[in-house]
Amino acid sequence: MENLDVMVLRTLRDWRQAGKRALLTTVVRTWGSSPRPVGSIMALADDGAVVGSVSGGCIEDDLIARYSHAHANNGQGEVVPPGTPPALVKYGITADEAHRFGLPCGGTLELLLEYDPDAASLDTLVAKLEQGKLMQRTVALATGAVRLAEATAPDELKVNDTELTNTFGPEYRMLLIGAGQLAEYLATMAKFSGFAVTLCDPRAEYRTAWSLPGVEITTEMPDDAVLAFKPDRRSCVVALTHDPKLDDLALLEALQSEAFYVGAIGSRRNAEARRDRMIEHFGQTAESLARLRGPIGIYIGSKTPPEIAVSVMAEILAVKNAVALPREMEVARAKGMQQLAMS
Repeated sequence: MENLDVMVLRTLRDWRQAGKRALLTTVVRTWGSSPRPVGSIMALADDGAVVGSVSGGCIEDDLIARYSHAHANNGQGEVVPPGTPPALVKYGITADEAHRFGLPCGGTLELLLEYDPDAASLDTLVAKLEQGKLMQRTVALATGAVRLAEATAPDELKVNDTELTNTFGPEYRMLLIGAGQLAEYLATMAKFSGFAVTLCDPRAEYRTAWSLPGVEITTEMPDDAVLAFKPDRRSCVVALTHDPKLDDLALLEALQSEAFYVGAIGSRRNAEARRDRMIEHFGQTAESLARLRGPIGIYIGSKTPPEIAVSVMAEILAVKNAVALPREMEVARAKGMQQLAMS
């Protein structure tokens, strides 16, 4: 599964290039509980087709009923004249509306509706995102005019009386070292979570069993693969081979990058031995290895490859989303506490 924003914008571009009228909807503000975060986008075509989400379904149904031509032609919707400027609308202001639209009590959602966004501007934006660029899209609220600019860092949506700026980033990426069964489960979960996945394994006997489509495969040595991957702040590197000859140098290269997550599978003993090797043979220090995660995952008592993959993916997503996990969920700490309790 690709990055959802890119998918929405690409689909919207295709609709507009085909001459369809369409609506781009952006979550601008939320109060109380809201199913989708600020900055989420959805596109609606004039035939009622929808891609993306702003509420998980309830408000989408209302927008389709109000703005798609399929409904309007039956006299049930609103025909929006060409050239209509953007509009800000709110859902869930009252308790009755919150109940009607399936929002939690007190939840309020404000949306920006852009009618018939310019196809050429959308094409430029999608092309930049597909090149791995981080982009800002600014919309003039009075006219709907759009300007695009490359961004230097991810940023939250900003809106004032005259314009709205939303930052769209390239898709998150995952580099897996080792083509075992665990890697296949983890890659599957990563793809469904919007990551582009690259698999590295120079061992032909392991690659022959790989069956997951949609994953880029490289046969380079893992440290070279990390350099070629060029990890950035939207990247993670996970070593799964249990082989120091393959894992260690790759991890060292990844630690020199901006990757938001660098980790390796293995027991507590193996993780400690890895750190000792890196300090003794590669000049590392406790400080330089502070970002290295291992044993990876959160403690859920997992023992099978699918459950271990769930554990690892949960930790990766928590780090990505800047969620601080309780120390009791760290695998090493949880198992250590269990041993103390049993002694």
